[in-house]
Amino acid sequence: MAASDGDGWATCAQGHTHWGVHGASGLLVVHHDAAGVPYILMQKRALWSHHGGTWGLPGGARDSHEDPIATAMREAREEAALDKHDLRVSGVYLDDHGGWTFDTVIAESGGLIDARPANAESTALRWVPLGEVTGKRLHPGFAHTWVTIQDVLAPQTLVLDVANIVGARAEHGWWRDRAGAASRLLTEVAAARLRHPVLDQWFPRIVAVVEGAARGVEPVPGVEVVAAQASGDDTIVDVVRGVPGWQGVTVVTADRGLRDRVSDRARTEGPKWLINQL
Repeated sequence: MAASDGDGWATCAQGHTHWGVHGASGLLVVHHDAAGVPYILMQKRALWSHHGGTWGLPGGARDSHEDPIATAMREAREEAALDKHDLRVSGVYLDDHGGWTFDTVIAESGGLIDARPANAESTALRWVPLGEVTGKRLHPGFAHTWVTIQDVLAPQTLVLDVANIVGARAEHGWWRDRAGAASRLLTEVAAARLRHPVLDQWFPRIVAVVEGAARGVEPVPGVEVVAAQASGDDTIVDVVRGVPGWQGVTVVTADRGLRDRVSDRARTEGPKWLINQL
């Protein structure tokens, strides 16, 4: 295990040659303006590099000790002088070629942050509106992936009806310690690998709405807590309405009345959808 031990060529099951003995990762940084229009930070590759002169993402070979996110962040720092603290990772898309994989790490940026070529692998870095991406000469790997991932770039919020989910979990004696049961749920949610129909790893913004005896529950890293001062359902509706309309929202609850109230703005899942992932 050593730095740069991933450098080298590999051949996948499809007979294609790729850079990265252990696979590779790239960082797709996206910024949405106030109207929800996505801008993608794209890299023009140096002519001497593999598929030189094409546009794609900062990225490169994964070292044996790295996970896909660590690789993408390292490569973005080396190639585009990007700081991971300015970004929030929202998901990872896995492109498996059979024996070789490329992970596209999607990260949200709060603004059009400054990026510039930091080494000889890039000749330019540009923020490109989503509608103009396919007008460029794209790296073939990125062009293949773009068809799928362009539809999953909008931020996603997962709203949890904690009282409803805790009741569905039916832990022994949960009704005697609702705050403890809620706290255990949030800890498990923060550690869970949530399923997504497209992404291999999914990191939505998670908002847990608590009420009654659980109102004093503290947030955990990765999970926000909103304490309902009155009706938990009303608070959940307010949280959903507070999310910009161009962003996605999923509410986890079995309450039919609540599901109807948020149906015009959010999709819904029952508690079992979440419980089965914990």
